[in-house]
Amino acid sequence: MFARASAVVFLPQCGQVRSMATLKDITIRLKAVKNIQKITKSMKMVAAAKYARAEKALKPARVYGTGALSLYEKADIKAPEDKNKHLLIGVSSDRGLCGAIHSSVAKAIKSEIAKLAGAGKEVMVVNIGDKLRGLLYRTHGSHILINCKEVGRKPPTFTDASVIATELLDSGYEFDQGTIIYNRFRSVISYKTDEKPLYSMDTVANSENMGIYDDIDADVLRNYQEFALVNIIYYGLKESATSEQSARMTAMDSASKNASEMIDKLTLTFNRTRQAVITKELIEIISGAAAL
Repeated sequence: MFARASAVVFLPQCGQVRSMATLKDITIRLKAVKNIQKITKSMKMVAAAKYARAEKALKPARVYGTGALSLYEKADIKAPEDKNKHLLIGVSSDRGLCGAIHSSVAKAIKSEIAKLAGAGKEVMVVNIGDKLRGLLYRTHGSHILINCKEVGRKPPTFTDASVIATELLDSGYEFDQGTIIYNRFRSVISYKTDEKPLYSMDTVANSENMGIYDDIDADVLRNYQEFALVNIIYYGLKESATSEQSARMTAMDSASKNASEMIDKLTLTFNRTRQAVITKELIEIISGAAAL
C-alpha cells in the first residue's frame, strides 16, 4: 500500500574532458606560431646588426678599463680588513629576451651580499638597468642605493658612465672598497660574469705602495680616482652591452628553431585531422547510399 519514494540523485562528474582539436583550432594555433617565428627571426636580425656594432666598439673601450685598473694592480692596493663599507655595482639593462644575462649578475650580487653581510660588513648596491632592480628589489631592497634606468636602449657612451659616476659621488655614500659585477664578452655564444675591484680615495692614499709616486698630491689623486671610476663603469657597460646582444641573438635563433619544430608538428596534426574528417564524411556518404 505504501511505496517508498526514491529520489534520483545526480552526482557531479569531476574530471577534465579532453577532445581532439578541430581543424579551426589547429589553424589558429599554426598561424600564431608562424607569426611568432616571424618576430623572433626579425629580432635575431636586429640583434645581429647591433652585435656587430657593439663588438667593433668594444675593443677601444677595453683600453679604458685596463688602463684604469693598472694603477691598482701595479701598486698592489688592498683594502684593510677592518673596513666595513662595501659597494657593489651591478651592470645590466632595461631589456629582456636575452637568456640569463640579467639573472647571472643578480645571482652574483646576492651571493656577494650574503658573504659580506655574514662577515658583518655594510653592503650597498648600485643597479644599472631596470631588469636588475626587479630581480633584487623584493629580497634585497634595503641594500639598494641607486637605481639607473634607460640603459640598453642605445649603445652606452662615456657620457652615460659619467652620469652614473656623478650620481654615485653625489649620493654621499663613502665606501671603503667596491666591486663592479658585469658580463664579460668572450665569444658569440659565450660570456662570463666577472668582477673588478673599486677603491675609495682614502684607501688608495693610505696604501703602502703609493709612496713610490712622489708627485701625486690629494687633488691629483682625487681627480684620478673620479676618472678611473668613470672608466671602469664605461668598460663594464660596453662588455655587458656586447654580451647582451650576442645572448639575444642566440636566444632568438633558438626560439626560431623551436617555432619551426612546432610548425612541423602542427602541420602534421592538421593533415591527419583533415584526413580523418574526410574519411569520416566518405563513410557516412557510402553508408547512406548503401541504406537506400
